[in-house]
Amino acid sequence: MSSAASRPASAPFGPGHTDDLMAFLAASPSPYHAVANTADRLEKAGFRRVEETAAWDGTSGGKFVTRGGAIIAWYVPEGAAPHTPYRIVGAHTDSPNLRVKPRPDMGSQGWRQVAVEIYGGTLLNTWLDRDLGLAGRLTLRDGSHRLVNVDRPLLRVPQLAIHLDRSANDGLKLDRQRHMQPVWGTGEVHEGDLVEFVAGEAGVDAEDVAGWDLMVHAVDAPAYLGRDRELVAGPRMDNLISVHAGVAALVEAAGREDLPYIPVLAAFDHEENGSEADTGAQGPLLGTVLERSVYARGGTYEDRARAFAGTVCLSSDTGHAVHPNYAERHDPTHHPRVNGGPILKVNVNQRYATDGTGRALFAAACEKAGVPWQSFVSNNDMPCGTTIGPITAARHGITTVDIGVAILSMHSARELCGAEDPYLLANALVAFLEG
Repeated sequence: MSSAASRPASAPFGPGHTDDLMAFLAASPSPYHAVANTADRLEKAGFRRVEETAAWDGTSGGKFVTRGGAIIAWYVPEGAAPHTPYRIVGAHTDSPNLRVKPRPDMGSQGWRQVAVEIYGGTLLNTWLDRDLGLAGRLTLRDGSHRLVNVDRPLLRVPQLAIHLDRSANDGLKLDRQRHMQPVWGTGEVHEGDLVEFVAGEAGVDAEDVAGWDLMVHAVDAPAYLGRDRELVAGPRMDNLISVHAGVAALVEAAGREDLPYIPVLAAFDHEENGSEADTGAQGPLLGTVLERSVYARGGTYEDRARAFAGTVCLSSDTGHAVHPNYAERHDPTHHPRVNGGPILKVNVNQRYATDGTGRALFAAACEKAGVPWQSFVSNNDMPCGTTIGPITAARHGITTVDIGVAILSMHSARELCGAEDPYLLANALVAFLEG
């Protein structure tokens, strides 16, 4: 299916969901902010935070755990048995960008600059000549963290004028080390200037700052685009579209009675650089949370095995919409379109985890929700990306299906999606979590 559909009468989400997504994108310039905003939404819906270092109880209701840029949330229905399977929406909170180095203060030729490292597979040219802010977290000497968000024009990566590079339009070549260091002022460089500035923005003493995880973000706000406002342009759609839809779907599903599964949202960090982190999908966080939930309800290893055997995960990440100017880069029989509903992502070499069983499960959820859906497969001559899907399937031995929203300009500082697709995805996720 590839045609857009109007919102079915039974669907909980409509255009207002996309408005809310735009606010979520703007308020989440780093994985740490995305987690904080997700946790805030969960707490307002009655979920309670549990600490990994505390003993867990087997009570019913909504709970969540945070660790850095990752969050796992779940809802235990009243009377759920220890072997009750899970229905998981998997996503990730990080996006490709520029991240501040340990010694950030640098400069040249009278310019003050900030030393940055390239994170993930970002489209470098999209960061040029753009007003940039700075966000992330500070780690204080007592071990606590303080979020910071300088959401105003602070930095800029200036491009070389065409007069000094007449071949720029014939093929721009950017050196990651020499050409991507942003400027943020003029004058002499003094070590400690950036941290002192950021500490002041966060309302703490620079002497109390022991570490930082800071990154650059574009400050222009998400916006509707097009004659009929049928498109949305904004940052970090890969993959905050899925995080936002996942938390909305989890809260909605948690209000339903007689759930046959335990609905879960698992949003990881560091997907864009391989997921090998304690907050990534390669780490033990998801498995540990699910196991502890089984054991807290009086379960045994046998119950844990039964629960995992019946569990299904939808790995929800963005995918490629057919590009009007580069249609030949896509498979000729698979052209996902914006506002055509979520895509089912398939790769027989297991870059995506979807198989025929997963296709049937996803199709059933979309049919139940009244949501159209599309299939995506890469052109055989093009390399295929991957997601947390194969990692989740292999690490935990659970059925996993790769899906998502089709977008353009993936890994750009500013991406593009259809205005209908975010709420079509959220409605499909509700139907999936309800079983």
